[in-house]
Amino acid sequence: MSYDVLWLSEDDVISLNIKMSEVIDAVENGWRLKGEGKVEMPAKIGIHPRKDCYIHAMPCWIGGEVDTCGLKWVSGFPQNIEQRLPYNNGLFVLTDSDNGLMKAVMDANWLTTWRTGAASGVIAKYLGGAGCATVAIIGAGTQGRINLRAIATVYPELKTAKVFDPLPRQVESFRKEMGAAFPSVKIEACSDVRAACDDADIVITCTPVLEKPVRIVRSSWLKKDVLCIAVDHDSAFDADVMTDAVAYVVDDRGQYNYMQGGGVYFQGYPCEKDLYAEMSEVVVGKKDRVRKGRRGAAPMGIACNDVIVGKMVYERAQAQKRGTWVKL
Repeated sequence: MSYDVLWLSEDDVISLNIKMSEVIDAVENGWRLKGEGKVEMPAKIGIHPRKDCYIHAMPCWIGGEVDTCGLKWVSGFPQNIEQRLPYNNGLFVLTDSDNGLMKAVMDANWLTTWRTGAASGVIAKYLGGAGCATVAIIGAGTQGRINLRAIATVYPELKTAKVFDPLPRQVESFRKEMGAAFPSVKIEACSDVRAACDDADIVITCTPVLEKPVRIVRSSWLKKDVLCIAVDHDSAFDADVMTDAVAYVVDDRGQYNYMQGGGVYFQGYPCEKDLYAEMSEVVVGKKDRVRKGRRGAAPMGIACNDVIVGKMVYERAQAQKRGTWVKL
């Protein structure tokens, strides 16, 4: 028996005009439900058809008042940057928890980008200092931009964004786009990583995820009181940035243990047993917020963030009559 499924293209999703503050709230709520034990989420599995590339399958069920299932099939190909193609590509499938019917198939590029930035926003909300005047963004691509958007949402008093990228065209494009979006924030192009890190209250690395990373951020370049967020796994921060942190958190213990145990990612970083917490534990108050000293975070990107934001996209699309209904 065939039935109707909602197809949402990237343009359809963008047209919904969902705000970063809404995505941050959704991700935070997903972590709350996870901390309450209402999420079923296995570690994402992947294949690696080319060097430094991945394609991941990410399923999840979120219970509670959300009660929604979903699966994301997403790829990351670093060489796409030089070819001016998207680094990440993917599809997200929303599934009915009552009967297993497919409810929607949607572009996952917007979803991945925005929920990743929102995760950094939630981390900054709970582990950032009382005030943030300066953020350093290492990597001026799509993730660098969305992370600035998230930090500026959490810290409306933000004054300066110091940006480094080895590709000058990326920095110039970053300055134009983000300068227009946040005219009160000074976008400062930096000639090297050290200059970008100097006096930053938050340092966010958004470089390509590599099998054999060349870690370019030194602990000696960082302030005593700083929040370090590694959006790129372990590709940019030296290991001691995290091992010597007063608190080091991840978005999922199981995922972290699985990835580190594979012998590729997070080598030299703290083991799962040495983590301060995963973010769900901080959000629900099982672990205290830490706002002083060097704090580290490695949000690997988890499916519960996709599912809860994907549900919001689906409901907003129905309300605004966006997308195309197709027979499955």
